[in-house]
Amino acid sequence: MSDAPASNDAAISVSDLAASLKRTIETNYDHVVVRGELGRVTIARSGHMYADIKDDKAVLNTVMWKGQVDRLPFRPEEGLEVIATGKLSIYAGRSNYQMIASSMRPAGAGALMALLEERKKKLAAEGLFAAEHKKTLPFLPRTIGVVTSPTGAVIRDILHRIRDRFPVRVIVWPALVQGDQAAGQITAGIKGFNAMTGADRPDVLIVARGGGSIEDLWPFNEESVVRAAFESEIPLISAVGHETDTTLIDYVSDARAPTPTGAAEIAVPVRQELLLQTGEASERLKRALARRTAQAKDKLTAARLPRPESLLQTKRQRLDYAAATLPRAALALTQKARVRLSRLTISPASLRSEIRTSKQRLRDVAVRARPALARLMQQRETALATQGKLLETLSYQSTLKRGYALVRDADGKLVRSAGPAASAGSLKISFADGDVTAVPEGSPGTPPTAAKPVKAKPKGQQGSLF
Repeated sequence: MSDAPASNDAAISVSDLAASLKRTIETNYDHVVVRGELGRVTIARSGHMYADIKDDKAVLNTVMWKGQVDRLPFRPEEGLEVIATGKLSIYAGRSNYQMIASSMRPAGAGALMALLEERKKKLAAEGLFAAEHKKTLPFLPRTIGVVTSPTGAVIRDILHRIRDRFPVRVIVWPALVQGDQAAGQITAGIKGFNAMTGADRPDVLIVARGGGSIEDLWPFNEESVVRAAFESEIPLISAVGHETDTTLIDYVSDARAPTPTGAAEIAVPVRQELLLQTGEASERLKRALARRTAQAKDKLTAARLPRPESLLQTKRQRLDYAAATLPRAALALTQKARVRLSRLTISPASLRSEIRTSKQRLRDVAVRARPALARLMQQRETALATQGKLLETLSYQSTLKRGYALVRDADGKLVRSAGPAASAGSLKISFADGDVTAVPEGSPGTPPTAAKPVKAKPKGQQGSLF
């Protein structure tokens, strides 16, 4: 037998131990409320959130599943102090305990105000609050869209105020205005109205709710709501809370009303005031027209227009004078024409006289032109003789007389150098007194023939040099 002492301790597996600890912790800490500062915050692609809740001495790993994350009224950010509710559990894979949070809220108004201020700076830096993006509200809209709760006093106040001022068509988009799902429904309402077409599309939107705490009004500070209001093509009026309440949608809207009732007053004018203004304008127009008519009447009376008979008397008198003088004027014109015609009558005597005069003028012109014509002919003959001498001097016959000769091949082409002359079969050499045929040395050919006299060309006529 062995001397080793017997042991009554039964060994368990690591998994069993982890499961036992998990049951113990989840049983004893099935509901805990923890306050601390958010450290690491990570939203996974699955939508689950993994974060650290810490203070100056400890860190608590925290998990929140996607369903609870979607219902949060704010966006968890690092450095924000929160109060989280949930239960403790153990992640056996790493032997870590963690909190599975079911809800989370900022720890007091101070934290929310800090988060609000930080978000406001971020959106302002993107230009969402710039004045150049503000749209002009229509003076008299035909249809007004309202995004609010259909059961609260807000919609009743808006409808009552519009009915009293100027009854127009109102379309209500039901939406929660408080709680985890409010931001999504308000965003859907703004985008839904903008997606409408035709006669149902509103001319102006009102986003409204009554007063409340900063937590109650927090959906109107969410980025999704603010960006939807900024992207709205329809002019938007924000009427959230009382006059002292301010949310981020107030900065991005095209107009801000202190109350929902004030939004209705901004949206439509007072019908009775418009009727009164129209009546006053009509009366002013009537009075102005009456004054203008009276002034025109007085001016017409002051002009004292004469009667039509008096206007025609002068014209009739001028017509009578013209009718009386017309026969005498016609007779005088006829007599003048006869005198001019008699002066133009042609007789044989006058014609012979005109012929004699023309002949005399022609003889005088011929006598004066004869010396000038003789001088001109003499000048032309002298110039022609000079040109003939110059032509004879420059002709190639004169060059040949000075001892030069022209050399051509059998085809009559001019030979200018020794190379072509040596290769030619025979050459024709032209002198001043005739031509001879020659054969280059070393080439078969016929002996030179006697020169044939060449008839001299008429003086002044230049032959071809080539």
